[in-house]
Amino acid sequence: FRVLALLSGMKSLWNISALKTLASNNIPAMCTSADREFSAQTRSMPPRGPRFNIGKAKSVDRGEEFKAEKSVLFPKIRKPLSGLPDISKPHFTVLGIETSCDDTGVAVLSSDGKILGESLASQQSVHESWGGVVPGLAMEAHREKIDETIRLALNEAGMTSVAEIDAIAVTVGPGLEICLRVGCEKAKKLAIEYEKPFVAVHHLEAHVMLARAPITEPFVPVNFPFLSLLISGGHCQLLLCKGVGDFVVLGGTL
Repeated sequence: FRVLALLSGMKSLWNISALKTLASNNIPAMCTSADREFSAQTRSMPPRGPRFNIGKAKSVDRGEEFKAEKSVLFPKIRKPLSGLPDISKPHFTVLGIETSCDDTGVAVLSSDGKILGESLASQQSVHESWGGVVPGLAMEAHREKIDETIRLALNEAGMTSVAEIDAIAVTVGPGLEICLRVGCEKAKKLAIEYEKPFVAVHHLEAHVMLARAPITEPFVPVNFPFLSLLISGGHCQLLLCKGVGDFVVLGGTL
């Protein structure tokens, strides 16, 4: 109701009360029969249950809401609508796109964790004179460099087209919304054009999972469960990492 009041320019408590009255069971006479029927159906629906993440940093998602609701609203385990990569291959490949802040990063990875090709378009020269990241300039730089960055990463991996990739992954947040949007829109466009599975990646989980990537020689794998201190800008957290997508937040700062 507060949002409705602000959108309509009404800020007084009286107007909020008026909105509540309009939204109550006393539907105005101007509503059609279809409106009344829809409203009645909406009121008869079971409640959605508690909203678990109120008051938490947006980087915190323990999955309680999904676990609590799937038996009511989602009786079957949800499957990715875009499909899964071909796991019959010894190793499938993923094109990863990252535009969460000020650098455009793209990599081609094998499912065994090896980096086949990568490219980074730095924005240091864009923001240096400002003393920090300017979101609007960062977004424009992402738009300007993302196609070239993807092409360079593919070339380094010995590929000429996204058609040779098995899946496309992209950072969806947390991050600067207008910057994230550039990477997400490009990833969605490529996934649709080449009919590839689309994978949405949590920015902070990706940082944590990097501990398991074979990027050092000799590589000593980090097995689950493990303890992680995640230092990432405004989202510092101490996590118990039990598995992919399975974390216990032991502590954190905003």
